[in-house]
Amino acid sequence: MKKSLIFAMAMALGVTASAYAANPFSDVPAGHWAYDSIEKLAAAGVIDGYGDGTFGGDKLMTRYEMAQIVARAMANGANVDKLAAEFADELDALGVRVANLEKKADAVKITGQIRLHNQSFHGLSIVDENKLRSRLFFKGQVNDDWTYTGMIENIQDFKSETGDEGTDFQRAFVNGKLGGVAIEAGRNHLVLLGNGGQIYGNRADYVKASYGKDIKLTGYIGKFANKTTTTKPLPYGEDFWAASVSGKIGVVNAEAMYVDVESQANDGATNRGDNNIVGIDVKFPIVKDLTLEGLWMKAKEDDADGNDQSVFAMLKYKGAKANKPGSWGVYAKYYNMAGSTIIQNGEDNTIPNKFLANGFTGYAIGAEYAVAKNMVALVDWADLEDKKDDSKEGAALWSQLVITF
Repeated sequence: MKKSLIFAMAMALGVTASAYAANPFSDVPAGHWAYDSIEKLAAAGVIDGYGDGTFGGDKLMTRYEMAQIVARAMANGANVDKLAAEFADELDALGVRVANLEKKADAVKITGQIRLHNQSFHGLSIVDENKLRSRLFFKGQVNDDWTYTGMIENIQDFKSETGDEGTDFQRAFVNGKLGGVAIEAGRNHLVLLGNGGQIYGNRADYVKASYGKDIKLTGYIGKFANKTTTTKPLPYGEDFWAASVSGKIGVVNAEAMYVDVESQANDGATNRGDNNIVGIDVKFPIVKDLTLEGLWMKAKEDDADGNDQSVFAMLKYKGAKANKPGSWGVYAKYYNMAGSTIIQNGEDNTIPNKFLANGFTGYAIGAEYAVAKNMVALVDWADLEDKKDDSKEGAALWSQLVITF
């Protein structure tokens, strides 16, 4: 084994020249120039020598042996850039083998999110909420082009004494490519137009196909899959299809969308039925760190108050980033929404479902702050008024802490 290979891997793994109690291999004496590095690499599981307890430092390695060592070093946090610079020729020759070993080692990745939130209302006859939501995501590599993702969710309601909190398998979908077309299929969180989903933002069973880079064409077809609640019957099982074109023109990001809904039953309480909605969403920077978003939507059907058009605007300064502790952002929002343009608004948790049927007007302000790495806090306050029912007027406060891992 080359002397430089020992030192490069040792540095990549953060090895220091310290003495260890045990002699790793019988043919590597304590005074050997590579003793400290070899012992550290052996302790980390990067090298394991031969079955007779020897290291065999003077033997020539096969390509497979070197590939195993490099792959193990990377799995233990080795700095790939240092290894690549020192052994560019060797790694070029063994790149396919190393890549295959890494893919097998990381066939399934598990990530998670925990959200603690509190929701309170003032002037509205709605019960406050205090819940803890935990999610685990499982992502598996099917092949070079396709992945599978599943998500398990548990919600604990701190205000409930019924003990009916459950754990559900909420999402299951695949992502991949067919030629130059990106495909997503299965049950996932579907966002239709704008920040969080002004037309719809919740679970759906659907197929999504996208083509293009700078200008992207996207098509959707499927069924909405969120359940009915006590405050508003939601569109469970309704068929839909949608199409959009999106892209960036200079500094402006824009998307135009058409959504067609075929209701399974015409629900007069929410004025749903067969409907179609068109909308345009535009985002652009005003000055550094200050962004304005504007959205317009129009529905085929009027809502309960005779409205068929919606306008939403958000002015945002900076923004909290989970990987950057101390980062922060503030925003202000304006709503003038027709109920007929909203299948289910997923843009803001502060908005109660009871406002969505008739449409609403109002504004909201909020702030977010990364209190530590992968820990972001947010507070949102909204003042809202139902367009048809004057008794439905008041304020809503939402606060949350989101932890990702």
